[in-house]
Amino acid sequence: MSLSSRLAQYLKSPDFRQYLMRHFWGPVANWGLPLAAIADANKDPEIISPRMTTAMCIYSATFMRFAWKVQPRNMLLFACHFTNEVAQLYQGYRYINYTHFGGKSENIKAI
Repeated sequence: MSLSSRLAQYLKSPDFRQYLMRHFWGPVANWGLPLAAIADANKDPEIISPRMTTAMCIYSATFMRFAWKVQPRNMLLFACHFTNEVAQLYQGYRYINYTHFGGKSENIKAI
């Protein structure tokens, strides 16, 4: 059996459909979260919500652990939440710098 016919057979199989439904579309849909956080990285830090940033950090850390522990490991979900965790931690840093370490006064002076 040739490689192309084995691939076609696998793409038609229930195993592949199960993978798509359980392990592919969820992480793909979740990529909206880190992409939004990355897009917000260039916006004014005044609009950052510390509560939402904290909640998103906890959420992503929880689901990174889940993606690692579930069998088979869901590396696409893990990568999504790892990216979101890093983006949210950066947003948290920006908020703390802005509110507690002089970023707000520097922003006012620049205007």
